[in-house]
Amino acid sequence: MDTQYFSNERISREDRSYAGSTFAEARDAIFANPYPRSRGSGDKSPLPIYKVTLMNVLRGLLPLGRPYFFRQASERAVDSHADLRWGADRKGFRRLLHPNGVCLTGLWEITEHTGYSGYFRKDSRGLVIGRYSTCCSETRRGQVRSLSLVGKLFPTTDPDHSERVRTASFITQQDIGGDYTDYINDAQLLNAPNVTAWRRAGGLPILMVAGRVFRRVDKEPTSRQLYQIAELSKPAGEATRTPAFMRLSVAPEQPRIHGVELDFRDEILGQIFDENDPTPRRTLKFLIDVTDEGTTRGVPAFRRRVFHDWRRIGSITFDNAVASYNGDFVVHFNHPTWRDDRDDPSTATRVNGRKVRWV
Repeated sequence: MDTQYFSNERISREDRSYAGSTFAEARDAIFANPYPRSRGSGDKSPLPIYKVTLMNVLRGLLPLGRPYFFRQASERAVDSHADLRWGADRKGFRRLLHPNGVCLTGLWEITEHTGYSGYFRKDSRGLVIGRYSTCCSETRRGQVRSLSLVGKLFPTTDPDHSERVRTASFITQQDIGGDYTDYINDAQLLNAPNVTAWRRAGGLPILMVAGRVFRRVDKEPTSRQLYQIAELSKPAGEATRTPAFMRLSVAPEQPRIHGVELDFRDEILGQIFDENDPTPRRTLKFLIDVTDEGTTRGVPAFRRRVFHDWRRIGSITFDNAVASYNGDFVVHFNHPTWRDDRDDPSTATRVNGRKVRWV
């Protein structure tokens, strides 16, 4: 693979100058250049599949005067809050673990009393841009995949708002080692998923390298906290109250999109579009459950989490979607750094682009 794919992995001036964005700016970027057949176009050419390889995650590791791209990408994912990363060449950056995805736009709604702050509070409503992807290269039904939904939440319901705002990110995924779910309807996506490394088979070395790099860059590689949402639009004097765990699942009323070896991106698009029709005809709804009751056991390569007392507090309803180049290369989702106390910013692992806590 040509090194141009890796030219923008490190933190850039674009990242450092980020001062928020508008929903319309981010939405227009991801819809600007759809792949053929995307959004119900009817073109039967296959969607591109960008490969995840051990060579890519090791590129630059040896001391040959080149930077270690994967470590740079991991640091950037945590340190950069930019919503779009165009790069000097306007071609974005290369995702090394989740390169194949489909982007969605919709509405985040919390309908129940929760006891939490920010946009976990009852009656919170905000626009959301999500990206549904898989790790690593396998996109087809019937194969071991780790499906994932990440999102950025805008503190507004006006798609045409002109004021730039800083977004809040969430990261959810199936078992990081992979799972056998054929339909997105059956996938349980969590901010703290299990790890069954042996399912990755030939991709196990990639998983091991990723875990080691994530631990060196941040602290807890298999869990992403939710405090950004709990702090979104929260009054300065109010204490942060964040749920420990969140689970996203497709609402039971959603249809099942059938097809042998169906690409998950076509499955997502099929939930919203009719064949040969680029106009959205339906929505795709995910239910939001949270709990503070969970235990973790096992070693990093085989980690099991058990949860209790899930509570349904709201939903995310997506009303449009696209598989596009910008959705794979330009849109960016911040990975919240680990806090020893999720409600206390002073316990953050990384501060101002540097790791300050190691134990």
